[in-house]
Amino acid sequence: MNAPAPLGAALGELPSIGLDELLACAMLQTRVDRKYVLPADALTTLLTRIPADTRVLEIDGERRFAYRSLYFDTPDLVSYRLTAHRRRRRFKVRTRVYEQSDECWLEVKTRGSRDNTVKARLPYTPDDYDTLVPGRRFVDTTLARNRIDGSHRFTFVPTLTTRYHRATLYLPGTNSRVTIDTGLMWQDGDRELRLPHMAVVETKTGSSASPVDRLLWQNKYRPSRISKYATGLAALRPYLPATPWRRTLRRDFREATSAADDTYPSAMELSGACAFG
Repeated sequence: MNAPAPLGAALGELPSIGLDELLACAMLQTRVDRKYVLPADALTTLLTRIPADTRVLEIDGERRFAYRSLYFDTPDLVSYRLTAHRRRRRFKVRTRVYEQSDECWLEVKTRGSRDNTVKARLPYTPDDYDTLVPGRRFVDTTLARNRIDGSHRFTFVPTLTTRYHRATLYLPGTNSRVTIDTGLMWQDGDRELRLPHMAVVETKTGSSASPVDRLLWQNKYRPSRISKYATGLAALRPYLPATPWRRTLRRDFREATSAADDTYPSAMELSGACAFG
């Protein structure tokens, strides 16, 4: 897995940081996330203007890594709908595989008291990637701790797969991280969406914006409402409620419109299906 030449060359100019040091410096399991959608060909210019002390994660000589995530939801999409309707108590459950190392984690993401993201992780066996059975107690305990009512009664099923390549930057001045995702792909059953010309840049900070946030603002990029799970699922199932991501879908997911078909139930058929109040 090689980076596109311009991006790979730009990443190659940065000093490296190892995984253990990165985790020690900027674990940020509780954090403020800001996501930006921009053309992939704008990344090289961005990387030439970041702070000089920025470091890039390097593992075994690699600086970009393939990720595969499988999101779990209920048959009536409680997780998706809580997010679509901007409920204060919302969550995502996924397994994630780091393709080069075959390392796997079970992750539960929730919203904290100040609308920040809280992520809990459990080491997972790659062979169990597509089931929550071994980690169900962890999922239920995490959701209950974050006051997701009735979660122990949920039936979770595999819902959406995402794949992409990620580079991770560390900014020592603000002790923050930046991830750059390219080669984005979503798979929902036998339907697939690829957006090779789009990149998602995500800053992960404490309470203050990072220099990369300010650089993006200066270049007229503003945080976008995008969730790899929810926006991808809305693109592939266009009958779903998608108000928070409507602008992003219209602007950046135009290629997804051809993926719509009649294999899913209508919005009216699902209108009374949601299990939350």
